[in-house]
Amino acid sequence: MKFLDANVFIYAYYKPSKQLTRKETFMKNEAKEIIDKINAGKEEVLTTIVHVSEVVNILKHGMPLNELIDVVLGLFMLDNVKMLGISQEEYFSATELGRDLELDPNDALAVQTMRLNKLKEIYSFDEEFDKIEDIVRLPRI
Repeated sequence: MKFLDANVFIYAYYKPSKQLTRKETFMKNEAKEIIDKINAGKEEVLTTIVHVSEVVNILKHGMPLNELIDVVLGLFMLDNVKMLGISQEEYFSATELGRDLELDPNDALAVQTMRLNKLKEIYSFDEEFDKIEDIVRLPRI
């Protein structure tokens, strides 16, 4: 099982208004492949409701509402996607961890959740995870 970061969805679904760079095109294609594997039930992932909310907050600006709702509801329906709720205490603790690791609170929440669930790999395009010793970020760019 791998942790699934919000930016995978954003790269997969967001429709850019400008020409993508070579790197951005690569990331978009990789994100689509990851989402396709998850949707096909070929990959087990863990994420949090905070990360799903982050996806919604960004994609609502570039995606029709009915499509966005279908994406979110589809996640809830997949047996291979585990989505955790987060308490106030857990988010507070992640925010403190973020201070120590120099990560924003949501990225620190991903690290904290991974550690609590003994996960070592994260699907993310955020290179900040590369500096975290016990985590392997996929795909490698």
